[in-house]
Amino acid sequence: MTTLSPEQVEARIARARAINASVDAGRVVGAVARLFDLDAVPGVDDEFTFPALATTARDRIFGGQVIAQAMVAAARTVDSDKRVHSLHAYFLRGGDETKPLHFRVHRDFDGRSFANRRVVVRQDGKVIFNLTASFQKPAPGFAHQVPMPDLLPPEDCVDFLEAIAADPHVSEDSFDHMARRRPFELRNHRPPASAKATQHYQWFRVAAPIGDDPLVHQGFLAFASDMGLLSSAMLPHGLNWSTPGLFSTSLDHAMWFHDDVRVDEWFVYVMDSDWSGASRGINRGSIYRRDGTLIASAVQEGLLRLVPQG
Repeated sequence: MTTLSPEQVEARIARARAINASVDAGRVVGAVARLFDLDAVPGVDDEFTFPALATTARDRIFGGQVIAQAMVAAARTVDSDKRVHSLHAYFLRGGDETKPLHFRVHRDFDGRSFANRRVVVRQDGKVIFNLTASFQKPAPGFAHQVPMPDLLPPEDCVDFLEAIAADPHVSEDSFDHMARRRPFELRNHRPPASAKATQHYQWFRVAAPIGDDPLVHQGFLAFASDMGLLSSAMLPHGLNWSTPGLFSTSLDHAMWFHDDVRVDEWFVYVMDSDWSGASRGINRGSIYRRDGTLIASAVQEGLLRLVPQG
């Protein structure tokens, strides 16, 4: 199939909206916020757990979840006057949402201006993920940034639901899964596959209020930073998440926080890929507020393997 008829697209959209109408956005957003409510291990310093989920719609834990959780675990051991400014992480094994997670924080450095933490995440006694995060007390200094590219505003971009509904490569089963209500409002701008381009962008805004805690907003941004970034290396090859035989997963992830973050206001994730080869791809992301302020940067390497079908 190369195209879907307008009637087929409308039928998909109507079906998804009917299903999502019964799902409260606040409940979906609250489920993400609860990911950051880690339980301290009684009688043990700097160790936290997160319980198993009773049911799950995923084969494995979403990478953005464990990035955000590990960052929050590290932040809970740092003086409140220091904010996270960078993190570097490696995905070692796939996690299972139906099993609990254990977070061990190592206090590697505490200085007057900076602090550094290492977080080791285990499941079933095996390390599945590790993260190093650096925190800084706010300080004045030189400032510059690369200007935000000339982008369409969110109102002129395609709603994520409409974009996947019109994609003939997305099967009906995949569509029903991808079209479920999400914690963010999403609006896409992707080049046509024929362009062989590597740059795309997506506007985000959290779908329900989350309060004013800066760490919660940073946690949501870290969560979102793993949404769509790896697809940048797929674009020039005409691939996407639903391509038959494609296996993709994140290998590592780095992120830098530059300015105050509020995810309840529109922000845009401008993504690109410099290189792919050896079954891997490099992906870069710049995150801007709507006013053009660069608030974060991300780089991720991912595994991309295409297994011949038939």
